[in-house]
Amino acid sequence: MLQNRDKDFVLPAEWEPQSGIQLTWPHAGTDWKPYLEQITETFLELTKAIALREKLIIVTPNIDSTKTQIGHKWGKEILRNINFYECETNDTWTRDHGAITLVSHHGGQLDQAQNILLDFKFNGWGEKFDWQKDNAINTQLYDAGVFNGTLESHPDFVLEGGSIESDGRGTIMTTTSCLLAPHRNQPLDRQQIEQRLLDFFRAERIIWIEHGHLVGDDTDGHIDTLVRMAPADTLLYVGCDEEEDEQYEELKAMENQLMTLKTAEGKPYRLLKLPMPQAIYDDGERLPATYANFLVINGAVIVPTYNQTETDVEAMKIVGRAFPDREIVGIDASTVIRQHGSHHCLTMQFPQGVLG
Repeated sequence: MLQNRDKDFVLPAEWEPQSGIQLTWPHAGTDWKPYLEQITETFLELTKAIALREKLIIVTPNIDSTKTQIGHKWGKEILRNINFYECETNDTWTRDHGAITLVSHHGGQLDQAQNILLDFKFNGWGEKFDWQKDNAINTQLYDAGVFNGTLESHPDFVLEGGSIESDGRGTIMTTTSCLLAPHRNQPLDRQQIEQRLLDFFRAERIIWIEHGHLVGDDTDGHIDTLVRMAPADTLLYVGCDEEEDEQYEELKAMENQLMTLKTAEGKPYRLLKLPMPQAIYDDGERLPATYANFLVINGAVIVPTYNQTETDVEAMKIVGRAFPDREIVGIDASTVIRQHGSHHCLTMQFPQGVLG
């Protein structure tokens, strides 16, 4: 554990200026094999939306094949803004195995020359899936000179990027269901884990969300599937108004807790409720469809859609209220949720000045 937190560093909010996004590309050696063509098309759509606006890093075990797929679909213009790195991978969930970046403040100004890239242990969401190759990616990228900054490794602490949200001002939000779940950080208790989080992220406070569960979620309740922070002390959250829905009680309890939360300045948050997509099933299993799993990039927000016109449009309008200065881009996530995630889960952003 860090003995002295350096308050000169902060975990930026996702909507702050970025130097790029990382994707970890799907291939036949992953669980995407049965629908590799469909998920590759989704990745190609994400690639274009991101690379038109900022640098994109793609991690793949086969650079030539991935370049060919992108070049054939989008041409040289998109390829120019992509850097490729060859790594063996288990899967594609960059949010959870990617490095989490702290940036330095000096005299109230961001010092982009100094960054800390936090590399936590990724263990397949509590040893549910293979993880060893993905857990090694950050070190390989760092050794390849991808990042401006220092790699700070914490191999004795399990933490996935999807399990935390930051307002960029010292508040970290997470869920008890995930951080206290089995096969992650036992025998640490809640108080000990909270102290670790304060130290790792040089944070001022931790907000624990006590409720909220999406049927089919195998992350034990990542915050990025339930509640997202946005500018102007705004929280976007998943709502459920159908009392017969099996998720209703948990999501209603979460909503009630959100209404009681206060900002660091003691003010209530502005709450924006996202609609619940109509239930989507795959071989009889309900999938964890959620509009909260959006990705904020420079100039845009990429929102997952589910071929449900009315709720898709409503969700994009609500996200647009939270980010009025950005283009709202909908990209179909119907294939992504077949492996129980969405667009935010597939990506990791790096703040301005981090990528060389």
